[in-house]
Amino acid sequence: MSEKIVVAGVPVDTRHFIGGRRVASASTFDDVSPIDGRVLGPIARGGPVEAEAAVAAAREAFPAWAATPRAERARILHAIADGVEKHIEELAIVETHDNGALLRSHRRGVMPRVAHNFRFFADWLLGLGHEDFDTRGHTNHVSWDPAGPSVLITPWNAPLMLATWKVAPALAAGNTVVLKPAEWSPLTASLLADIATEAGLPAGVLNVVQGYGAEIGDALTSHPDVRRISFTGSVPTAKRIAASAAANLTPLSLELGGKSPLLVFADADLDLAVDLAVEQYDNAGQVCLAATRILVEESVAEEFTRRFTAKAAALVQGDPRDEATDIGPNIHPRQLEKIDGFVRRAVEAGARAVIGGHPADGQFYAPTLLADVAQDSEIVQEEVFGPVLTLQTFTTEDEAVRLANDTRFGLAATLATGDHERADRVTARLVAGTVWVNCFFVRDLQAPFGGSRLSGVGREGGTWSFDFYCDLKNTVTAPNGWNNHG
Repeated sequence: MSEKIVVAGVPVDTRHFIGGRRVASASTFDDVSPIDGRVLGPIARGGPVEAEAAVAAAREAFPAWAATPRAERARILHAIADGVEKHIEELAIVETHDNGALLRSHRRGVMPRVAHNFRFFADWLLGLGHEDFDTRGHTNHVSWDPAGPSVLITPWNAPLMLATWKVAPALAAGNTVVLKPAEWSPLTASLLADIATEAGLPAGVLNVVQGYGAEIGDALTSHPDVRRISFTGSVPTAKRIAASAAANLTPLSLELGGKSPLLVFADADLDLAVDLAVEQYDNAGQVCLAATRILVEESVAEEFTRRFTAKAAALVQGDPRDEATDIGPNIHPRQLEKIDGFVRRAVEAGARAVIGGHPADGQFYAPTLLADVAQDSEIVQEEVFGPVLTLQTFTTEDEAVRLANDTRFGLAATLATGDHERADRVTARLVAGTVWVNCFFVRDLQAPFGGSRLSGVGREGGTWSFDFYCDLKNTVTAPNGWNNHG
């Protein structure tokens, strides 16, 4: 296979990155751009051999990286952030071609956030720790020991940002990493390996392997030398990973799907509520946190729907490289088919398409709002992961909370209300890892992030990330008994 492909003028090495060097595979798979269906190039297709090599490289590099002083690890992470900022334009261009998300969002928000991820965890590392405490004259000292080689498996909807939410704290903690990016959007992970090398990250500390699902995933997640596994993706894949990791009792962090609600009360600023609802079409609806179930108090539902349809009609769907575009394509023909299947079955079951309800040209799906949906229906209960929202009404606060909590998921919830006391009451009763009140997608890395129920296991962010990537040790020392000589 060719060593590199060129994406809109940016060269990208499509081989694996293992132990500080590029490694080819006997077979490849095509990486296809969702913008126009063009094949960007062949990608090295790894399997058990590459998985073994990557874990071995991470294992070999671990002792030296774990022993590297915190200040030096932090310095290297800041250098990686410098490299990301230097290459924001190239990263943005490649990721837009690879997964179809908006170029303007990559330039202005996503790639700067990637750099911030490294800076945040570098700085958090330097302040990490607990004060010693006393137990009947004995001193307790808590230390944060690096856990070991970590396998990080990341999704296709925000490839580099979501990868670095995991890579940055794992490296900061002193762990070595094997990163397996999604096969539908692998390219910026390869560029990250180059940037990390330029920043002085030692060989074997970050390894990147590519491949299709279980072909390489099972070998990584079942490996006895892997000490941590972090995965963002679907519930079925998470169950497979958990079963694979069980033989070695490898600790898991799982950030999974959602079916989040947006609750709109009659006392809300209705224009704000409509803006929040339309925002759920961001990234063509391919956002795990998206509030796809719009729950509106009955007395304002008609007016809300009128304003929503007008606002949604103004959205521009088209080429994500165009500054004027609001909604780009969906990632893959299989995903488009899945989205359309959900909508067709919902309409057959009695749902009404207020807007949309059909594919558009190319790899696009029209922004859709479905009304007249039953609470126990597939479209209300299952994650679609596309630009498809449902509309339901409620008459009381209790009914709103009941509908909001009535799914298997619990990743997030959004609430629009003008009543502070109501906000406090409702948020206390919602089952969700994150609740936004009169806002959406405000994410501070100091805060815990994760889901309840089938939306995940564990939390990421701040100290919670280090809790996962470290083995905490408590050393208890008696006040007497020292034999001091000389």
